[in-house]
This record gives sequence, C-alpha cells and structure tokens, in this order.
Amino acid sequence: MTQHPELTPLVSSSSPAGPRAGHRSVFRLDVWYDVSMQQRYADRPDIALTTLPVASAPEDHADTLRQAHAYQVSSAKDETPARWFADETLLAHTPNLLCVSTSGSGYDTVDVEACTRAGVLVMNQAGANAQSVAEHTLGLMLGVNKRLAESDHRLRRGGEFSREDLMGRELYGKTLGLVGIGHIGRRVAELARAFGLDVIAHDPLLDAETIRQRGARPVTLAVLLAEADIVSLHCPRQADTLDLFDAHAFAAMKPGALFITTARGGIHSEAALTAALESGHLAGAGIDVWDVEPPPRDHRLLQLPNVMATYHTAGVTYEARRNIATWAAEQLIATLDGQVPPRLLNPEAWPRYAERYRRILEQ
Repeated sequence: MTQHPELTPLVSSSSPAGPRAGHRSVFRLDVWYDVSMQQRYADRPDIALTTLPVASAPEDHADTLRQAHAYQVSSAKDETPARWFADETLLAHTPNLLCVSTSGSGYDTVDVEACTRAGVLVMNQAGANAQSVAEHTLGLMLGVNKRLAESDHRLRRGGEFSREDLMGRELYGKTLGLVGIGHIGRRVAELARAFGLDVIAHDPLLDAETIRQRGARPVTLAVLLAEADIVSLHCPRQADTLDLFDAHAFAAMKPGALFITTARGGIHSEAALTAALESGHLAGAGIDVWDVEPPPRDHRLLQLPNVMATYHTAGVTYEARRNIATWAAEQLIATLDGQVPPRLLNPEAWPRYAERYRRILEQ
C-alpha cells in the first residue's frame, strides 16, 4: 500500500457521508466481478453503481457518463475494448469524472498522464492478488522444472517412453532471480525460501536495504541474469520495461535456465523467448501473460513441450477476486467521501482533483 502523508483529505473522516441518494455515481462494465463489490455499494444508498454492457459504446450512454464521478475498469487490456479505456477520448464523455480504479495492480487500460492532466485520480488494487499470483509463480516453477505438463500430455497421448525420458530437476539449492520485488515478488521470495532456493532480486524502484528486508539479495540486472537458475518477472508494464527481456537479455541468462513470467505481456519478446528455447539455450519457460490474450492456438510457444502455458490466470482465484472487488469498492467509496486513496498512482493530480471535487460534489 502506498501512503501519501503530504496529501490532506478533503473531508474529515469523522464527517457523515454524503446524504443525498444518487449524489455520487460510479460506473463499470459488465465483466466478471465478485458479488462483494455490489454488496459494498448496497451499504451506501447515496452512491449509485451503474453497470454498462461491455459490447456497447460510450456514445450509447451519454447521460450516465456525463453524471459519472468514478469509473471501475478492468486491468485486462484484452478484456476491455479500447473504446472503454480511460483515456482522453473517454474523459471527453465524462466531464464530472473524479477518479478511475483498476481491478488489479496493472493499469494497462488507463492513460495515467491524460487522467492527471484532467485532474482525475487513478488507483489500483496492488497486493489484492499477491498471494494468488505468488502461488501460481511457484506452480509454474515446479511444473516446468519437474516437467509436469509434459508428462501429463505424453501419458494422455500414449506411446512408449521411460520415466527417465521425463527426468526433471529439484528447486532446492537453485538460485531464483526476481525482476521486481513488490507485493507479489516479496511473497514469491518468502515461498521460494521454503523450497530451499537462494533468492536474488533487481528492482530499480527500491534501495538495497529494502530489497534485503523483503527477503532477497540485491543485485544488478546483469548479475541476476548471469547467476539465476530461474528468472521470474514481477515488474510493471510501462515504457521502460517494454521488451526488457529481448534477445540480448535471454542470451545473457545462464545456459539451461528457466524463464517465468506472471507480470504482463510485452515485457518479454515472445519471438526472442521462442528462439532462446528452440536453440536449447533456455531449458524451459512458464508463461501466464501474452501479447494477445488468449494467445492464438497456433502460437509457436504453445507448440514447445518445455513450455507450461496459462492464460493470465495467476491472479484469478476466488480469494483474489473477492479481495479485488472489496478493496476496489471500499477505496472508491472512501475517495468519493473525500479521503486520500491508499493505492493512489498519480498523487501529482491531487491539487487539480481537489479543486474539481469541491466544485462538483460540494456545490
């Protein structure tokens, strides 16, 4: 959770919530949300929650958007049509919009800079699915290292093969390199140590002491690539991480290393990863995120036996979805009540937001 003590709440936390029914308006699309979100809003009759069809267009809901104060949007870029991304175009339809909340730690569907210019706060639910994604990460490590999917497929297809044809390796004693050690990365580090892995990490957003406190030895990216038996990505998708793992990065990894990603598509080059696997330089990969989701069935990576593939499901558990829905509703409600959101991504928007909040909600 990110704290911003320099920001002053617009309304005292002891003040009563807005008294007029429908005084505040939140909209979302009809993608899957846990019922706990609806339940939270049901406790606040002064806040109207409107669900719009994802197949529709903003132009179809002009009155709703014009009155909207908050937008709850999915983090999944291929689940949300581009016309519903929180960007300049959508902001033109929502003159009273004060805040945008994503359904996960990612915010691929939000143009944060455009929101900041407009005085619209952007917040995420970082940490809500950390346990689920961390467990999935360990699952991919175990699955690739022990060749579980390959064994399952060969058994189902039938044919003669020996157990030694599917010989795997232990995690114990190996070195795990984490690229990013935030909410998810630190939990992966904790789980990995229970398997006897030595954990190193590179995170340019954190100092060395913080990385140590989170359970890893701080190293440069170059050292991580050279030393890690398993490299696992847990960094955000942004301008400086796009194609971070290209042909040069994969070539710098140890021969026989494994590559795991539960971060975001676009951080690694799918073509470069395919080449590194087909050449034998890398021994295997566990992939949960893709350039296009779901990936096409004829995707080359899906044809490789040493790849364990999932479809951006690392954080899709009942527990994580309940956390996300609950956190999202509670954070938006608190923000519309004049409080500082705990997971605010653009605190620099606060001064203009505060002026707009007073003009729109306190008139």
